Formats: sequence, structure tokens, C-alpha cells
Amino acid sequence: MPKWGYSIIAEELDPEKTAKASGREIRVSQKSAREVCAAIKGMKLTLAKQYLRQVIKKEKPVPFRRHKKKVAHRHGLKNTFAGRYPIKAASKILRVIENAEANAENKGLDVDELKIYHAAAYPGIKIKRFTPRAHGRASPKNETTTHIEIVLTEKLRQGEGF
Repeated sequence: MPKWGYSIIAEELDPEKTAKASGREIRVSQKSAREVCAAIKGMKLTLAKQYLRQVIKKEKPVPFRRHKKKVAHRHGLKNTFAGRYPIKAASKILRVIENAEANAENKGLDVDELKIYHAAAYPGIKIKRFTPRAHGRASPKNETTTHIEIVLTEKLRQGEGF
């Protein structure tokens, strides 16, 4: 089985209060997945799952902060008005969040108190193929996959800290 690391420093995390999950080489847009992860980072687990389900149903938009050239404005966004409904990325990230929730339940953590401490998406391997063209030529057709990481932690009570 392959061993891979997480983009978060392991010394920051208390292993008894955190649960991790990752999706590797998922075929979604890296740009959309990055924006969805930025939107849900810091949310409580139940709110994040509800938010992603609303994005999938096109009820709430995801604010696009970096990759927003020629992106239309969406109703209900605060600071940045550019937004989209990345359905495929939201559904794949929701699956990774549900995996992290199952890992937390297996560890014995309180699911109602979980919060998304770390959410990241970054490019994975490139799937290289060729598409045939006229006169016996071919053009490259590269598809970038995405790695998604989710770290959940129990919500801290007053006086506690990392």
C-alpha cells in the first residue's frame, strides 16, 4: 500500500482529537476543488455537509476568489461576488468528508462537535493521452487529477487549545 503524507504538519495535530481522510487522483477540476475546500474550511461538519448538498442542488454558490476571470456574479455572496456551482467537485469532496466522519466515529470522537480544521486540494498526476487529428497527426490530451485532504478535529471548548 502506498504511503503518502498530508500537506498539514503532523506536529500541529493531536491524534486523539483528529480524524483524517484523503482522496487521491480524483478526476475533478483542481481549480474548482480548491475553491470548494476554501469555502468549507473552518465550518462545523454538519454545516459543511449541508452546504455541499446545497451546492450540488444549485441552491448556494461557492465563492471563487482566485480563478474568477469571466465568472458571473451570484446572489447571496458577501465579499466576493463571483461564484459558481461546482457540482462534481462538491460531490467528490462530500464523499471524502463522509470518509473522515466515519474515521472519527471509529476513533470514538463526538461527531456533533467535529469541525473542519484543514481542507486542501492540489494537483495530482497528469493522465496523458492523444486524440487523433487529420492527416495522420495527433494532439496531446492531458487531464490533471486532484488530491483532496480533509482533517476533522473536535471543536475546542473554552480554555483549551492546540
